Amino acid sequence: MQRVVRWLYVGLLLIAVSAGRSFAQRVLTWQEVRAKFEAANPTLRAGQIGVDESRAQEITANLRPNPSLTLLADQIDPFSGGPPHGPFAYLLPSVTVNYLWERQHKRGLRLESAQKGTAVLTFGQADLERSLLFNLRGAFIETLQEKAILNLAKENLAYYDHVIDINRDRYKAGGIAQVDFKRLELQRVQYLSDLQTAEVNLRIAKIQLLMLLNDQTPVDQFDIIGPFDFTEQMPPLTDVRQAALDTRPDLRAALQSVDKAKTDHRLAVANGSTDPVLGFDVGRNPPIDQYFGVSVSIPLRIFDRNQGEKQRTQLDIDRNDRLAVATRAQVFSDVDSAYATVRSSVVLLKPYKEQYLEEAASVRDTIAFSYQHGAASLLDFLNAQADYRSVQVNYLNLVASYLNGTSQLNLAVGREVMP
Repeated sequence: MQRVVRWLYVGLLLIAVSAGRSFAQRVLTWQEVRAKFEAANPTLRAGQIGVDESRAQEITANLRPNPSLTLLADQIDPFSGGPPHGPFAYLLPSVTVNYLWERQHKRGLRLESAQKGTAVLTFGQADLERSLLFNLRGAFIETLQEKAILNLAKENLAYYDHVIDINRDRYKAGGIAQVDFKRLELQRVQYLSDLQTAEVNLRIAKIQLLMLLNDQTPVDQFDIIGPFDFTEQMPPLTDVRQAALDTRPDLRAALQSVDKAKTDHRLAVANGSTDPVLGFDVGRNPPIDQYFGVSVSIPLRIFDRNQGEKQRTQLDIDRNDRLAVATRAQVFSDVDSAYATVRSSVVLLKPYKEQYLEEAASVRDTIAFSYQHGAASLLDFLNAQADYRSVQVNYLNLVASYLNGTSQLNLAVGREVMP
């Protein structure tokens, strides 16, 4: 009996351990979140299918014209009259094969145009990924921010509860008035409200991140980890600009569109040329028995020489060239604006980290000590506590602004130049 109970206990323990593992919280880094996003985001996968469809169109563009086959059975005479004869006595059978001979490299130009169209779509897919990754990074940063604010709210509430415990003893000993102690207790509602708001905001941020990942994991079983801080080091603006010119996918797509437009114009000119139809036929003619023949059919392009497409594609070159210039200017604007934002955030964060955070904590602790020993008023203590809370929240918001600024700079460049 004891052995059965022992095995039952072991079985229950294993079930509990496995259940704990199955409900364990998943903690993902930014690299893991990005990899999961690239593998599961439906918008990104749909865009990739569009690129694959364009590659399939390259096969169509490279196809040769199909030859045509004509079978002819002429002079079938099933009617009576004249000298006696069978219905196929005067039959003239023949077989004709015609083939369109495309001149001036039309097929090669069609393939080249299709391949460059695929290249444009590939850069467009990279640009879509760039934009979606920016949204993903924003959701990731927001989640880190809400986690930091939640930890701050817990710290402030725990600190304030400690202050209330100390002053409860003072109140019982007659060191402070009842009204002052009640005012202390009433102020706790603010910190409790901060905690509840932070918990709700963190859940909402996680829900948004899970939506971008197309993940159905319960919020309570999902978490992320990553640095929530800033660095003073920034790459030179000239290097960042050059990286953007070399990497930015929408700029590369615009330049590729210009090249494709030139190929389309060459194709339009080639399509204006005449393509002869070559023919070969074999047959039988009773007086001369078997025979074969060749033919060449040349369309006379007197009126239609593809003039409209020639003019349209020439104009399309100019249009795409101007769009490329506009995109290049937009790249510089995006990079310079994002760079200025990051630099401004660093300028604001440095005094917080070097001075304001320490001073706010020092002032709070000093005023709290003075109030507990009767050297400061209740209003002074509450103001010091509120100032400490305000400085801490402002610092966390500035760090989030810095991280969002670096994400905007990476978006402007087209790749990660700042972590």
